[in-house]
Amino acid sequence: MSKYTRRSFVKIASLSATALSMPSIAFGALPRVVVIGGGAGGATAAKYIAKDSKGKVDVTLIEASKRYYTCFFSNLYLGDFRNYGSIGHNYYGLAVNRGVNVVHEWAKSVDPAAKKVNLGSGGSVSYDKLVVSPGIDLKFDSINGYSTDVQSKMPHAWKSGTQVQLLKNKVKGMKKGGTFVMVPPPNPYRCPPGPYERVSMIAHQFKKSNPTAKIVVLDPKKKFSKMGLFQEAWQKHYPGMIEWIGVDTHGGLKNINAATMEFETDLDTFKADAASVVPAQQAGAIAMTAGINKGDWCPIVAGSMQSQADENIYVLGDASIAKSMPKSGFSANSQAKVAANHIRGSLTGSKVFPARYSNTCWSLVATNDGVKVGASYKAGAEKIDVTSKFISKTGESSDLRKATYEESIGWYEGITSDMFS
Repeated sequence: MSKYTRRSFVKIASLSATALSMPSIAFGALPRVVVIGGGAGGATAAKYIAKDSKGKVDVTLIEASKRYYTCFFSNLYLGDFRNYGSIGHNYYGLAVNRGVNVVHEWAKSVDPAAKKVNLGSGGSVSYDKLVVSPGIDLKFDSINGYSTDVQSKMPHAWKSGTQVQLLKNKVKGMKKGGTFVMVPPPNPYRCPPGPYERVSMIAHQFKKSNPTAKIVVLDPKKKFSKMGLFQEAWQKHYPGMIEWIGVDTHGGLKNINAATMEFETDLDTFKADAASVVPAQQAGAIAMTAGINKGDWCPIVAGSMQSQADENIYVLGDASIAKSMPKSGFSANSQAKVAANHIRGSLTGSKVFPARYSNTCWSLVATNDGVKVGASYKAGAEKIDVTSKFISKTGESSDLRKATYEESIGWYEGITSDMFS
């Protein structure tokens, strides 16, 4: 048996990419599954299809980035609870341990009629079943005055990577006693509690090094996920520092002037010294080119995660319309296992189990103070239905909150191992 080293893996990946650059790909007699997107949905689906089919299915994962930085836990990096390297992961385990053909290319478009994915290099790869897990794209024009041209001045940091590092630098470099403005996105969006955990982690930084700083949250919503828990924590840990203003009070964000760092609302014009602006969102562009979207998102079959538009395409994670399931890494990982089981069954005749889903979203609000919300789900006739749910309570003991935070650390290690090993 051949022994693989990291060097040989890089060489193999390079050769695979070269092969896929050809006009079309022939995989032999094995059924072919192509997965677009190497995040919590795509990486998990690729792994489980390859692992559980035991060599009976040829799996290709198309992901442009060679290293994946998780959006989940990026807020903990902002708060200095994680270093940046700790949220980065590679695809070595999927390629070497699971036999997934990992191709670092852009998936440019999908041709459902020909059942092929067109690559940015000009080549294409054919499939019998396709998994689309592209995450989100940002609708920059949803906020007047915000655009790709000003995202470096007011980072959204809603796709992990250099934007997150940039935002942290702006937080740490903000003038003493200055004002930070946070603009969360409207529903629906990736990671519902995320903007408010971000506010908490920025406040944690300010409490240490800039205690007279202020944070103003100009929210396009009237309420938000875990609202009572966050507001209790802000009052306890950061009294007087955070002002949350809902749309029913400020009347709507009318314009952003990036040059002057001003945010115009019906209530007032707010001047910022640093800011984070997260616009409205939609499914990643590749889903649109495949024609599997209905508006901004992609309808799915509740029991399989198949696209309602094409039974040979499955849509996972943030891009899907999963009704009561939030757009989260946990949700995507859970959905991927349902899709993998269904794909394997349809291609090899293996047993397909009834769909069961789960999700938990943890948030860190201060040192050793974690809160969570979650639910279990089943496939209904027309949508994914909640079967049970839970949420942390206000007034919980410090021991319980510490245990909740430690639980989240264990989950992070578990899910990233589940995705990439």
